[in-house]
Amino acid sequence: MKHNPLSQKAQRTGPPPISWIMKTTLENPDIISLAAGFVDQETLPTSGVLSCCRRILEEDVRGKAALQYGTTIGHAGLRESILNLLVEEEGMSQAKNKGTPDNVVVTTGSQSFLYLVTDVLVDPGDVVIISDPSYFVYMGILEGVGADVRGVPMEDDGMSIDGVRRIVEQLRTEGKLERLKLIYVIPYSQNPSGITMSGKKRKELFGLVQETRKEAPVFVLEDCAYRELRYYGEQVAPIKLLDTENDSVIYAGTFCKPFSAGLKTGYGILPEELLGPVLHQKGNLDFGSSNFTQCIIDEAIRSGEYKRHRITVCEGYKTKLKVMLDALDEFAPAQMRWVVPQGGLYVWAAAPESIDTGREGELFNNAVSKGVMYIPGEFCFCPEPGRQKPRNWMRLSFGVESRDNLREGIRRLVEAVEETLAG
Repeated sequence: MKHNPLSQKAQRTGPPPISWIMKTTLENPDIISLAAGFVDQETLPTSGVLSCCRRILEEDVRGKAALQYGTTIGHAGLRESILNLLVEEEGMSQAKNKGTPDNVVVTTGSQSFLYLVTDVLVDPGDVVIISDPSYFVYMGILEGVGADVRGVPMEDDGMSIDGVRRIVEQLRTEGKLERLKLIYVIPYSQNPSGITMSGKKRKELFGLVQETRKEAPVFVLEDCAYRELRYYGEQVAPIKLLDTENDSVIYAGTFCKPFSAGLKTGYGILPEELLGPVLHQKGNLDFGSSNFTQCIIDEAIRSGEYKRHRITVCEGYKTKLKVMLDALDEFAPAQMRWVVPQGGLYVWAAAPESIDTGREGELFNNAVSKGVMYIPGEFCFCPEPGRQKPRNWMRLSFGVESRDNLREGIRRLVEAVEETLAG
């Protein structure tokens, strides 16, 4: 008898859809990709990064320090710059939130931070509440740790707080409330729905967590990957701003979306009790993310290059979002519908209900044959036993393609929808 050499975690973890999506996109350079959430190629900050590198490397001592190993927690200057940005833009401060640069951990992209936090907190069978739909790459992390994932519906102003409350009551009835570890929320231009959570709901969620923490060791994991990519609507403060004791909200951010994906740098702000455990795991994993990359981003923030570039990026994405929405208005049949986001990189669209948009569905194959790709919505819905996932949703990215390609991509997609409808 041949024994399986893999760990239980490896056996639980299936192939991430993101790997297949990125591979397919890169291997088919002629396809119009409305799938992978790549950033805009034309606005990547080549000249700005070159200037930052020159300033760093022209100083011998500073340059050599940047090219040396860094610390597990991350470059001190960058951690200070991150907090200064959040103080200036969101009102977050040490006095208000008891967070210092020592509570900031720099990671290799925000995905790495999400992985570390989840690995530290969640054992097999522990409960994590997420919105439904949600960020499918994070659901892969939850699958790997063996979490008991409970989904709550998305509403027009964010995840249903009543839905969260019902799950809390259900767990209390089941005698499992003490196993509730995380409530994962993307409050800004949620991936995939594009919905921004209202300030009212943020306060309600925080209040519910404070009540629940009397019985359960639960944290809010606030993924703010799209906080800085806002094109419409009023600014809404992060949930972390409500966490005046810095004990119940874990904040995750990234420089991949607003600055450069290739520099692959994210960060998180941790409550004190989680700082040591996360750093222990990170120390065993990589004992520190790229020091040189962190020095570049720190220089970009301090020199003003980061803010200047962010304005350029947001102006470009706002234009591209309008192109996609205008194309949907022009080409899409009346049976299609979609969510208009305030920011981010995605439009969440529904095909007619009779159409299966899944990877094995007729529409996906028709779309690829016409030279356009999207993310099947099936990847984004919470897998719950006995529940049929919605089958007709798609995530459409306007991040990487040109304006002309976005319009043509929507035209091709709608053509595929109409052919699928016709049978």
